[in-house]
Amino acid sequence: MKGYSFSKKEKRMLARIIAALVMFAAVFIVDKTLVLGNVFSGPAAWVFPFCLYLVIYLLIGYDVLWRAVRNIAHGQVFDENFLMCVATLGAFALAIYRGATGQEIEGFDEACAVLLFYQVGEFFQSYATGKSRKSIAKLMDIRPDYANVRRGEHVEQVDPSEVKIGEIIVVNPGEKIPLDGVIAAGASTLDTKALTGESLPRDVHAGDEIISGCVNLTSQLEVRVTKEFYDSTVSKILELVENASEQKSRAENFITRFAKYYTPTVVIVALLLAVIPGLITADWSTWIYRALSFLVVSCPCALVISIPLSFFAGIGAASRYGILVKGSNYLEKFNQANTFVFDKTGTLTKGNFAVKEVVPAARREEILHLAAIAEQDSSHPIARSVVACYGKTAESGYMLTNVAGEGIIATRGKEVILCGNEKLMQAHAVAFERQSRLGTVVYVAKNGEYIGYILIADELKPETKEVISELNAMGCKTVMLTGDNEAIAKSVAAEAGVTAYKASLLPQNKVEEVEKMLSEKKKSDVLCFVGDGINDAPVLMRSDVGIAMGGVGSDAAIEASDIVLMKDDLRGIPLAKRIAKKTMTIVFENIVFSLVIKIAILILSAFGIANMWVAVFGDVGVAVLAILNAMRVNSRYEKKKKA
Repeated sequence: MKGYSFSKKEKRMLARIIAALVMFAAVFIVDKTLVLGNVFSGPAAWVFPFCLYLVIYLLIGYDVLWRAVRNIAHGQVFDENFLMCVATLGAFALAIYRGATGQEIEGFDEACAVLLFYQVGEFFQSYATGKSRKSIAKLMDIRPDYANVRRGEHVEQVDPSEVKIGEIIVVNPGEKIPLDGVIAAGASTLDTKALTGESLPRDVHAGDEIISGCVNLTSQLEVRVTKEFYDSTVSKILELVENASEQKSRAENFITRFAKYYTPTVVIVALLLAVIPGLITADWSTWIYRALSFLVVSCPCALVISIPLSFFAGIGAASRYGILVKGSNYLEKFNQANTFVFDKTGTLTKGNFAVKEVVPAARREEILHLAAIAEQDSSHPIARSVVACYGKTAESGYMLTNVAGEGIIATRGKEVILCGNEKLMQAHAVAFERQSRLGTVVYVAKNGEYIGYILIADELKPETKEVISELNAMGCKTVMLTGDNEAIAKSVAAEAGVTAYKASLLPQNKVEEVEKMLSEKKKSDVLCFVGDGINDAPVLMRSDVGIAMGGVGSDAAIEASDIVLMKDDLRGIPLAKRIAKKTMTIVFENIVFSLVIKIAILILSAFGIANMWVAVFGDVGVAVLAILNAMRVNSRYEKKKKA
């Protein structure tokens, strides 16, 4: 139980269990040694052991009795509390009857043992649930308590829901970012661990976008709010987590339906087991005892508790790695996922442009210098990639003319720099070498002389090859959809290692392609679409399982997808698949183990081969083992490092 602190309620329960266990052990040992029913003589000799065991019974089981009465009052009769009460109170009544009629007293100790070990099982359930909830609770800690909003010359502390778009909020060191916005003043370091699972802090400066839920670590920030609280990242994440338990898996729905019909059925069977053979043999105490044992072992605790707990633990384990699963049904379905369809830009690739090559290499510095002069004031991604690659401050004083669809002309005196595509070169009669390369080619000329070209292209994410390879090794089909032309798509597909690709697709064409794949797949197949959650929202919603990459700050990702990867990291996909597989394996193990053991002991109890002690194991023992097995889901998982 390392790393877990008990709640006050759990501490009280543990103290009750220990106290009752010590008392029970003392009374039980004395009873089996001296026989408490023989301490006094006469027909009321049973009263002495009854009183001793009753103290233990009430100490350990008063809450079970109260829940049973309360549930019956609300019309919820057939549950585990009802079964426990009927079985244990029946055992007490049977022991009193046997004592009053001069027979050997039997039943007081079993009744106490049943409730004692039932409470042990409940305690293990509470511990296991608490441990799983701990991972999810870390996400719930991101909820901001207040916002410091600047109004006039004063800073007011208000509820985050009262802050309007455009207002300035002040975030001091150690405080949570309460709302999404843009830094208006200041520079600091943010802790994003609660959102992304990434321990490395993030440096931010004026002009940077920041999201709610992060913690400001070092310096004061002034942030201009861009979203109201109900529409902010933290609000949507909390809503997602809070609603996750409402989405039930098929296994959970089966258990719910099973328990609904199973419990009243076993009560009727137990009643018949007591009455019919009792009428035939007139040996009422024997058959009532067997019926009570039958009731104890029939309690469906192992299934009702361990199956939902297994899924809860799986969702908790995933959240620890920044993977939000919207419900256990998606975790169950994701285990069967065998087709992964990826958007290219921003998913398989970084979604930003970078200089891949400068030709001729001998004039690299000169070409980059001239291009940086022309592109220095442009906000276009290609321009920014050129300036970033040059890495120095380009001279100012040039008149920069942007020619739509062609490029930029930089002039200073008689010096003329051309930086653009082939149309710009042709328009100024520059003799250049036309290139057919995969990517964007930026030609550079000075005073009518062709100098060279820069090749700019999107880059694969560092982990893309590793993840696609891992999915292919799992026997999954990997498909890339992109709006890029055939040549670029073919090159990226080959580099990434996907098994198939489709090029030159508009957003509506992506939906059509996914619809086609859905119609062609087998009933048992599950298709997952992985996108950035902004332009791909329709496809995310249409696929069997929608996975949003880089969900932090993307409303469409959280709304449209079934699984959100809080960190823009593809490695979360095979990791989530491993978690889903382990969860479903443990669910299957618990269902089979619980049913086999229970059916076996039910049969043995009905024939009188198993007594109530064996029945206790059949109920509580199986439940504890199933709970401990379910806890294995929330173990540590290997997450391979980026190359």
